[in-house]
Amino acid sequence: MENPKKKKSHFPVRLNILFFSVFFLFSILILRLGFVQIVYGENFKRDLERKEDITVSNPVPRGKMYDRDFKVIVDNIPKNAITFTNEGFSQKEMLETAEKLAKLIDKKTDKVTVHDQRDYWFLKHPDLVEAKITKEEKLLYDAKKLSDRDLYKLKLERISPEELKETNQALEVIALYREFINGYKYTPQIIKNENVTEQEIAAVSENLQSLPGVDTTTDWDRAYSFENTLKSVLGKVTKSDEGLPADRLDYYLSRGYSRNDRVGKSQLELQYEDILHGYKSKVKNITDKSGNVIETQPITEGKKGNDLVLTIDMDLQMAVDKIIEEELWAAKQWPGTSLTDRAYVVLMDPRNGEVLAMSGKKIERSKETGKVEMIDDALGTFTTTYNVGSAVKGATVLTGYKTGAISPGTVFDDAGLKIQGTPLKKSYAYLGKLNEINALKKSSNVYMFRTAIRIGKGHYEYDKPLNIDNSTFDTIRKSFAAFGLGTRTGIDLPNEQTGVKGQSNLPGYLLDLVIGQYDTYSAIQLAQYVSTIANGGYRMQPHVVKQIREPVDGSNEPGPVVKDINPTVLNTIDAKKIWMNRVQTGFRKVMQEPGGTAYKFFSDVTYSPAGKTGTAEAFYDGPLRSHFGKEPPPVMNLSLVSYAPSSNPEVAMAVLVPWAYAGKEDNRANLKIGRRVLDMYFQMKKK
Repeated sequence: MENPKKKKSHFPVRLNILFFSVFFLFSILILRLGFVQIVYGENFKRDLERKEDITVSNPVPRGKMYDRDFKVIVDNIPKNAITFTNEGFSQKEMLETAEKLAKLIDKKTDKVTVHDQRDYWFLKHPDLVEAKITKEEKLLYDAKKLSDRDLYKLKLERISPEELKETNQALEVIALYREFINGYKYTPQIIKNENVTEQEIAAVSENLQSLPGVDTTTDWDRAYSFENTLKSVLGKVTKSDEGLPADRLDYYLSRGYSRNDRVGKSQLELQYEDILHGYKSKVKNITDKSGNVIETQPITEGKKGNDLVLTIDMDLQMAVDKIIEEELWAAKQWPGTSLTDRAYVVLMDPRNGEVLAMSGKKIERSKETGKVEMIDDALGTFTTTYNVGSAVKGATVLTGYKTGAISPGTVFDDAGLKIQGTPLKKSYAYLGKLNEINALKKSSNVYMFRTAIRIGKGHYEYDKPLNIDNSTFDTIRKSFAAFGLGTRTGIDLPNEQTGVKGQSNLPGYLLDLVIGQYDTYSAIQLAQYVSTIANGGYRMQPHVVKQIREPVDGSNEPGPVVKDINPTVLNTIDAKKIWMNRVQTGFRKVMQEPGGTAYKFFSDVTYSPAGKTGTAEAFYDGPLRSHFGKEPPPVMNLSLVSYAPSSNPEVAMAVLVPWAYAGKEDNRANLKIGRRVLDMYFQMKKK
């Protein structure tokens, strides 16, 4: 029997195919790796070596400010600028760039110091500088008895005056170089943004390739549409060469600011810095191991600062400014006004605390021209305080009600009071027997004295000592503060002053306190006080910002509302309605009834005003105080608080004229200003 034929195996064939496939794939892989290494090797090597260095924030324009009718008050105007960004350059590289840039632009040299000149000479003559160190000093250095800093100091000191003269021809280069080295790494800084000409921009732009770190851009500056009107309240912004203020450096750095950022440094610009500053654009710089920037990656886009809509009516503000200027100059024509130099007016809506106008004017001699001129001092409406006189008597009467010292209809005889050891304390004339309403109407001092004595549980006898509970001062001041007198009003501006409180607790000073001749108050406090009486007992927080709105590029119209500033009631007066009504009646009689202290000035008006006049015996404490001896001359301060219409108040006013006159010639500047301001308000309302 034959053996069957053996079956042929296919295994070697399959194995060969597998080996061939593997060989083919490896060949492709090797070829690919070779291609990658040859073509992309340098790029991959750089990518492996690169690192993330720092995130840089680029500033954006500040938000605008509008008045209540959306007129632009503060805007940004663009201007040419040249910047430098230190991308890790060496001193030599920066010096070379400064030398090239100095040929293309003009640079002020007023900030160049002798030390800067020495540094420049040091860099230009390294060999000569080294020769200024002796062998003995080098041995001390090797022995670590002298430091690098010590040697550097010796080298600079030994640069002779003759050698230093060489640098006079390179002051612009030095000025640029000092700005380059003082900048922060990877942070653009302004090198020049004042009076940069189109020719300079063109020259720099054409040579950017040879000016590493230098760039041209558009900077901005604050522009004031109404020039100096209200400017002291609007505030200021730091200049590009100032950067962050030293006293708030940590505060700003912790909030992501750069050291050379421009920020608000006073008033509204400072108070609303976080809103006006906006959100800066951020980019990430990618550097290689040598610190050279090889790539810039955007992180976030910047957003312009939000806009502020103010409560101020700029047309009204300018009208009030003009009235004060005219009346202040007119008052200076009266006798006894050599020390008269300022006046203040605040207009406020008593229903919601919105400040409609806050005007201050001051006469002073210009340091530049030597001429006497009128300047804006709106700031003084809340940063300066004075004795205001009888304007506070409404608070005195309401304090008397609350403490039980008087009740509606209480009558006192206006005969003067003689306290042992003090002159007779009396009203400007004998006014007969008065209740509290007529005491306000005719401005009786004695009625207020009697009320204060009762508040202090004192007993008055002619020419006898007057003993009063020492806590009475605190009782009255606490009550006055509930109206806004002698305390912060809460206005949304920094540096508000509360006033000066008299230090003595002698009974005679208590009598001065209740007629406004002891403690001092500001115009904004008077406005808050009279607003509280006008609205029936609600102390409204005054505010000058009405809304915060989003910006709209390329438009003078504000964008959508981000936030409305709602009215805030700080406290309510603990007073019965009948008490408040009687004080309001007294205020109305002051201005609308014959015999009222303001009637002659307001008898013919149609807007039904109510208010209270004030005249305070004070001592001069102004800019010329040093011209006098230990005791300054006596002066009279004038004030007026008012609201209208008396039945449904829509505007409250405070007028304050410190040092209005000396002697007996009353120029009535408070009443003249007050009448014209209220007339103007209601005239403008009709338009």
